[in-house]
Amino acid sequence: MVRVVTGTALLILLIFGALFYPWLSPFDPLKPDYRARYAAPSGEHLLGTDGLGRDVLTRSLAGGRVSLSIALSASALAVVLGSGLGLAAAAFGGTPELLLTRAFDALLAFPGFLLVLLAVVILGGGSAETVLALGVAGSPLYFRLARSYTRSLLITPYVLAATALGASLPRLLSHHVLPNFLGPILVQAASTATVFLLVEASLSYLGLGVPLPTPSWGNVLQDARAYLTRQPWAALGPGALLALAALALQLLSDGLRDFLDRRTR
Repeated sequence: MVRVVTGTALLILLIFGALFYPWLSPFDPLKPDYRARYAAPSGEHLLGTDGLGRDVLTRSLAGGRVSLSIALSASALAVVLGSGLGLAAAAFGGTPELLLTRAFDALLAFPGFLLVLLAVVILGGGSAETVLALGVAGSPLYFRLARSYTRSLLITPYVLAATALGASLPRLLSHHVLPNFLGPILVQAASTATVFLLVEASLSYLGLGVPLPTPSWGNVLQDARAYLTRQPWAALGPGALLALAALALQLLSDGLRDFLDRRTR
């Protein structure tokens, strides 16, 4: 439970900074100030400025709004798409299940990052395109989980009893099947969001994710790379926030797993 509380508190703090950075910092994350180029950390600029005179801390906080929203939205899309189709495939069986299983098996044949990279190149860079690419690439895992859980739960005594009493298929799925594997899905979703956060930063760092000048943690790190030897503190802000966000999501995932596991309680 401590890990759940710690992870949630860290995540809320990061989301708060990302959402309310215009009120927390007087600087514009996009507007250059050439008189303040390469400024060292000071009372005015806590993490210094970049090559265009923009405040690094402000850009790091602003980048969190983009990076966190992409990671969390893509994780939600993967859960809804994969779990929904997995639930439907196991419930209906037959040809629909076979076709969906083969389609998701084909997606699993590609390495995850390569599939995301290919999708981003085809769709083009941008927040919506990155969310779509990550969500589709992550959905096969949830399809397999949901399909497996549904197939095993449909033959349990209480589900068979509900069927014998006349419960409809939608009621069986929503009241007796879905609630019994929602916990493991949520645990996996927090872990997936961690991976998506790092993948999005990698794509933006390579110039294939969120286009400039919109700041994301990957973009700000990419900006810092050009003058890393001259101004190493420029990478501290986005790097530290990215690491904290990944730690928060992983703590949340581990804590939820232990909380839902009866053997550890």
